[in-house]
Amino acid sequence: MVTSRTPFAPLALGALAVALMAAAGAQLTGPPLAARLAARAEQAIAAVGGAPVEARFTSANGWPSRHPTLAGGDTLGEGTRDRVAKAVAALPGVGGIRWADGRAFSQSAEAAVQPLHCQEDVEALLRARTLRFEEGSARIDAASGELVDEVARALRPCLGSIIAITGHTDASGPEVGNLELSRARADAVLQALVRRGIPADGLRARGVGSREPVDGLEATDPANRRIEFSVVATQPIRPTPVDLPGPR
Repeated sequence: MVTSRTPFAPLALGALAVALMAAAGAQLTGPPLAARLAARAEQAIAAVGGAPVEARFTSANGWPSRHPTLAGGDTLGEGTRDRVAKAVAALPGVGGIRWADGRAFSQSAEAAVQPLHCQEDVEALLRARTLRFEEGSARIDAASGELVDEVARALRPCLGSIIAITGHTDASGPEVGNLELSRARADAVLQALVRRGIPADGLRARGVGSREPVDGLEATDPANRRIEFSVVATQPIRPTPVDLPGPR
């Protein structure tokens, strides 16, 4: 009876030793791995325009994890949130993803619908002409009023979308002022579109100053004073009962 049990004792001790070694290894390699994944995720998030979002590679009890929680960016459109989740999920070594607000990545992906041809239509308009502003001002150049009309008509089929408006300046002044001016220009276009019947709740305005000049142009070229549009999500407009909470 004694000899029949003895083979199990070394096995049990071996399993315990392996478990202890694994736990010790996790303590040594887990934090550095989580830190590397977090750094890569930060770059991936910034590349798709989701900079307010943070990927936290820790579990609920604070242990390092390959399964990140995405936090922040509550004001971003669903299309941007979807791109953020996909960008992080594509990183080598990353496991399942969940948003801090409780929405799983798969749910986020389902929320985005391929937009109509609005993005292509607006880009075609802006390739042919530039929406210009008076120098040092957020006032839309009078000659660009007709272009604003055409942009509004091109965007109208995508009502219900989240439409990003990005303002740019040239580098002819201090960058702090350029950044403020680019934001004011983006907001001016937003207001102009609202006056033309585009719902304000589907528009997002931001400014990037002179950081992103047109390819092939000097940073001080006045042609850098421009506006760019991006249709980032399509969300069908549905009435919401007043006695029900919103989705988030």
